[in-house]
Amino acid sequence: MSDASGKPAPTLKLDSFLPYRLSVLSNAVSRKIADMYEREFEISIWQWRILAVLGESEGLTSTEVANRTLMDKPAVSRATATLLDRGLLSRTSDTSDRRKAALRLTKKGREIYNAILPRALAYEHDLLSSISAEEVATLHGLLTRLSHIASPDRDLWSE
Repeated sequence: MSDASGKPAPTLKLDSFLPYRLSVLSNAVSRKIADMYEREFEISIWQWRILAVLGESEGLTSTEVANRTLMDKPAVSRATATLLDRGLLSRTSDTSDRRKAALRLTKKGREIYNAILPRALAYEHDLLSSISAEEVATLHGLLTRLSHIASPDRDLWSE
């Protein structure tokens, strides 16, 4: 195949296309651990991400959760509504701005977070155990550098 100038048209080989590989790997990594918390706790990937963010930084608004997770606002809204209905989150309106509401884990939400957390950390350990400590540091450095290119206007995570 050639382009209008007669030069060979560029081809895309997905198996070597970095965005595709990162996406597929991310899905595979997420899916494996998601199977556990979906089966044992009836928590979706989206709900776990919200619990995890609030487990680390309570009192965030839905917008702040969306910004930290790069989830779209409707997905955050649906997952938050389910977590509120299940009694895993509480929402407290800001007295100075009623449009803002802080989200916090309830006791039940904290118990689920605390039950999943060691398993999530063990899974991370298993993933990283196949590479050296130096390679782990290099991997984190490379991911950070790529994140600055993919999202130049804001940090995707703090290190």
